[in-house]
Amino acid sequence: MTKLVTSKIKGIYNSLTDKEKQAAQYIIERPADVIHYSITELSNWAGTSETTIYRVLKKVGYSGYQKFKLELARELSTPTLELKESKDLVDMIYNKTVNSLTDILRQTDRDKINRASEMILNSKKLLFYAVGRSFPVALDASLKFAALGFASTAYPDPHMQVIVASNLEKDDVVVAISHSGVIRDTYKSAQVAKDAGAFTIGITAGINSPMSKIVNLVLYTSAEMPQESEFTVSRIGEIFMVELLYNSVASKMSLKNKESRISQAMRTKRFS
Repeated sequence: MTKLVTSKIKGIYNSLTDKEKQAAQYIIERPADVIHYSITELSNWAGTSETTIYRVLKKVGYSGYQKFKLELARELSTPTLELKESKDLVDMIYNKTVNSLTDILRQTDRDKINRASEMILNSKKLLFYAVGRSFPVALDASLKFAALGFASTAYPDPHMQVIVASNLEKDDVVVAISHSGVIRDTYKSAQVAKDAGAFTIGITAGINSPMSKIVNLVLYTSAEMPQESEFTVSRIGEIFMVELLYNSVASKMSLKNKESRISQAMRTKRFS
């Protein structure tokens, strides 16, 4: 499936100029109005020029304004889960999480998930690269795949990532995780791994971000609203994508003996 128009714009938002952000913000907040506007009307309401609007659309992959409006209208006509607006923190976080997962559900490319899981299934080494707040997602992923019997490791240190990456071979797989896709360390490590011959998979919300352009296969998650602070940006999309990969790989394996060995090994760690 293709990315939703508003998700694509949210995904490139941080790479836009101030004027482009102004246009993008208007489209994200008022898509139902935008589908009725000419480009001249949109530029007037957004307080930008028509040239700025064209630049934003070109960055998300549209060659013309009419095609952009058609896809936006198609996105708006798709049934969505109605969620009540609320000022209650529990409701707000619930709604935000559901919206994020719904976006991913509507646009996830099943063929890409299948191809990524096949590459992982046939890998000799499976490495997860991430830094900062994305690293816990990478660590959890490496433990999941280690439980399936893969030679899986997560590296948080960019120097270690590059050292290990330079010795990888064509049957090795690196999964690079970066919510924004603009983190230089993760980008560089993925590039070294790819240059060494490894198959690289990127998990990111950053549409057309540097990392999405360097990896062999990119799995997009869901970007937050532009006004979200770095302190409240969720990694739920990246966690969900790891779950998809893990379950896709597990579904292709015979786990009966592995589950039995793990249960036996864990028995001594439990009180009952």
